[in-house]
Amino acid sequence: MHKQDAQESACRTALSLFDMTVQMFHSAADYLSLEPGIRKILTHCHREFVVNFPVVMDDGSIEVFTGYRVHHNTSRGPAKGGLRYHPHVSLDDVRALAMLMTLKCAVVKIPYGGAKGGVTCEPGKLSKRELQALTRRYASEISLLIGPDEDIPAPDVGTNAQVMAWIMDTYSMHQGFSVPGVITGKPVEIGGSIGREEATGRGVFITIEEAAKVRGIELEKARVVIQGMGNVGATVAKLMIQRGATVVAISKSQGGVYNAEGLNLDQVLEYVAENKSLAGYPGGEAVTNQELLELECDILVPAALENQITRENADKIKAQIVAEGANGPTTPKGDQILNQKGILVIPDILCNAGGVTVSYFEWVQSRDAYFWSIGEVNARLKEIMTASFKEVYQIAGRYGVDMRKAAYILAIDRVKSAYELRGIYP
Repeated sequence: MHKQDAQESACRTALSLFDMTVQMFHSAADYLSLEPGIRKILTHCHREFVVNFPVVMDDGSIEVFTGYRVHHNTSRGPAKGGLRYHPHVSLDDVRALAMLMTLKCAVVKIPYGGAKGGVTCEPGKLSKRELQALTRRYASEISLLIGPDEDIPAPDVGTNAQVMAWIMDTYSMHQGFSVPGVITGKPVEIGGSIGREEATGRGVFITIEEAAKVRGIELEKARVVIQGMGNVGATVAKLMIQRGATVVAISKSQGGVYNAEGLNLDQVLEYVAENKSLAGYPGGEAVTNQELLELECDILVPAALENQITRENADKIKAQIVAEGANGPTTPKGDQILNQKGILVIPDILCNAGGVTVSYFEWVQSRDAYFWSIGEVNARLKEIMTASFKEVYQIAGRYGVDMRKAAYILAIDRVKSAYELRGIYP
C-alpha cells in the first residue's frame, strides 16, 4: 500500500458519522462565506444527555441500559428527532443524526430544530413487557428535555407507534393530563396522524419522481433495488410497483433476494412475516446487502443504516439515481465517486424528510385537536417535498454543485438567517 493510500485508509477509519457530517457542513458553508462564529455554533451540539438506567427483566435479573438524547440546534423552533433502539447506538452517531435533523428541517422549511436519541439495546430480543419497561424508564429519564414546546421525539430504527404511545403515556402521567403533542408517530387512536407511518417512504418516492423527470427516466420502465424493508423500504417498494416500476431486489439486515423479472411484494412481505427474514425465499436468488447495492438497476434506494456506499464499492454502483432513504448511507468519498460517475444522488436531508414533515403535520393536528384526511396529508406532503426538491435542484445548478451540497447550502443559509434575526443571547 502506498503511503498516501495508507494515510487515506487511516483517515477513513478515524472518520465518524459526526466527523463526516461536519466535513460536509464546512464544504457547503464555504459557498456562503459563513462567518467563523456561526460555523462554531452549528458544528457543536447544544445539549447532550446520557443516562444509564436499570430495567428488571422477565427472569428477575437487572440489566442496565444506556440512553441518549441530543439537541443540536433550536434556533428555528423546538427540537425534533427520532428515537433509535439498536445495538450500535452511540453518542457520536446521535450527535450526527441530530445535526442532520437540523439541516433536514431547514431544507423543507419545517419550523423545528434538530434532535436525536436512542437506547443501546437489541429490541428484537426483548419481550413486550421488557420493551415497555425500558421505554417508560427511558422516557422518564429524558422527560427533563422533552415536551410539546421543547423537544418532540418520533420513531426511528427499532421503534414504532407502540413505543411512541408508551412514551406519550409516561410523559402524560408525569404531567397529570394527556399531552399528545409531546410525541409524533403515535397511533391514530390516541392523536396520531393518518399517513405518518408511510410518510418517510412516500417522501422518498416523491423525490424519486422528481429526479426521474430531470433524468428522463420513465418510472414505468424503471428497475429498482431497495436495501432495507422496514417502513421506509417497504413503502417505497409498494409505491414504485403501483407506479409501474419493477422492484428487482430488496433486503433485510441478514441479506436480500434478487429476481431479474421482478419481485412479488405481497409474497415477499408474507414470507418475511412468517420467517422473520428473507433467507430461503423461493421467488429469487439470495444476495448479500453489499451485492445488492451493486446490481444493475435504474434506481437504488439505500433505506437501511449508515455508511453503506463507500470508497470501496461506490465505483460499482450501476444506478442512475441513488435515493437516500436512510440517514447517512453514503460516506463523503463514496459520494464523491458517485458524483464523478454522473449518478444523481438525492441526499438524505431532502430524500427522507417526508417523515419529519408529516410529524410536523401530526404535531399541528395534536395541538389543534383537529385532524386531517389522508388526502390532505398526502397532498400537503407532496407539495412540500416537490417544492423542496426543485429548490435544491435549482441551487445545485446555480452554484454548479451536486444535490447534497446544494441541500446543505439551502439548509445552512436558513439556519444562519434565524441566528442573524434572533441574535445571540445575551
